[in-house]
Amino acid sequence: MTLEQTRREYRYGRLSRESLLNCPFAQFQLWLDQACNSPIKDPTAMTVATVDARNRPWHRAVLLKGFDKRGFVFYTNLGSDKARQIAENPYVSLHFPWFFLDRQVSVGGRAEKVSRAEVLKYFFNRPRESQLAAWASKQSSRLSSRQALEAQFMAMKEKFAQGEVPTPDFWGGFRVMPEEFQFWQGGDRRLHDRYRYRLDEQGGNWEITQLAP
Repeated sequence: MTLEQTRREYRYGRLSRESLLNCPFAQFQLWLDQACNSPIKDPTAMTVATVDARNRPWHRAVLLKGFDKRGFVFYTNLGSDKARQIAENPYVSLHFPWFFLDRQVSVGGRAEKVSRAEVLKYFFNRPRESQLAAWASKQSSRLSSRQALEAQFMAMKEKFAQGEVPTPDFWGGFRVMPEEFQFWQGGDRRLHDRYRYRLDEQGGNWEITQLAP
């Protein structure tokens, strides 16, 4: 089978204006709950797309670690490429690829750092080895070898052998405050259902529009 011949029909369900909730946060929570209760692996995985100083986009997958009406939260090394790019241009997009359910959600908005209190609370609840990995990895920097990374991890394990692992100053999180949502439900014959929520000019109401697939 060639790439051109690789396809399937999308027949999981339909999405209509009548079935949509008026609040995009509530609609996202509904779909997130359904994704988490499905066989999808890593249902909280999302792609974060940023733009670098040369106006070239880049994206990577991270895990969603918080969601409410304030926005979508993820954590990272503040020296990473994505953190530096967000510092230069805070407008990012998120993508949730729930293909098992024939669904996608895209979110566009502005990212800002979460409070240090939120960072400390989340870091404290991470598995210990994840805490050590945050110290061991200078994210996005050049690495000489896998062995060097393993050695740095073991050094951090020895350094913090006694007591709790402290939160690194270079580790933090971002909250993406949405200005637009798009919900996509696959349909047969490639006639997909697609709806956009966009904040009005006053920033107080969400306008819902059906878009051609």
